Amino acid sequence: MIKSWMVIGGIAFLVAIASNLLLNPNDIRWFNRLTRPGWLTFETAIPLIWTIVFIGGAWSAILVWEAEPRTPQTWGLMGFYLLLELVILAYTPVMCKMKSLRVGTILGGTGFILGIMLMISVWPISQTAALLLLPFVLWSPIGTYTTWVMIPLNPADA
Repeated sequence: MIKSWMVIGGIAFLVAIASNLLLNPNDIRWFNRLTRPGWLTFETAIPLIWTIVFIGGAWSAILVWEAEPRTPQTWGLMGFYLLLELVILAYTPVMCKMKSLRVGTILGGTGFILGIMLMISVWPISQTAALLLLPFVLWSPIGTYTTWVMIPLNPADA
């Protein structure tokens, strides 16, 4: 029997891989040449931060599914988790394709709002599941703010 963690983790992983396929070397070069704020000294930790965020999100979804499997409400929440992941993962490829830090800021802000909404939505089902979304809810405004601060540093790429 396939376990829920296998399905949820597998879908999260496949969506993440698919979003990376949208990037090409020109997109990555554009992003890497952008000027960053001087206080951004933790950029090498960002992949680890996102790993923690995505593990927390998947684990949260698993707990919600396990609490109330196959109910219409739970299916709706699974769709909400997927929507949040899609918005989060759209940040880099969409911003790089459009070469627009404003687009990145809007996507980051949208993800933050969706993250808060999801956290509130799952709280009555599982407080642990809601708290597992906390790394995203705390990190998202930092990433969004960083992107916003980069706009005046890169006016041609706003």
